[in-house]
Amino acid sequence: MAGRGLDYAALVLLIIISITLVYAIIYIHDIPYNIAKKRNHPHQDAIHTAGWVSLFLMHTLWPFLWIWATMYRPDRGWGMSDSSNRPDDADTQTTDSTTEALAHELVQLKRRLTRLERTMQTTEKED
Repeated sequence: MAGRGLDYAALVLLIIISITLVYAIIYIHDIPYNIAKKRNHPHQDAIHTAGWVSLFLMHTLWPFLWIWATMYRPDRGWGMSDSSNRPDDADTQTTDSTTEALAHELVQLKRRLTRLERTMQTTEKED
């Protein structure tokens, strides 16, 4: 009977360790998703789903998910160098702030062109 208490203590310890291991494995498999979420990755949902699939495929996809999540950064996109050293390609995606800045600049240029046309018309009438 004296050994019964130790059996119960061992059982409780085994359950606590098992639960801790399950949560640790789940936490580790969410690391690529957390990286993708932090970097505002365009494929963060796919990385999250692939992390769960990797959990059931004995962790074979997990290293590739880590690489996939860390390859994208909002400031430089998919490239390996910073944007100042990269030539402007037609394929490069512009960010929302760049698009807004270009739209604002286009509106200013249209206004300037309209003013110049009016000035030219008034000078032609004077001649």
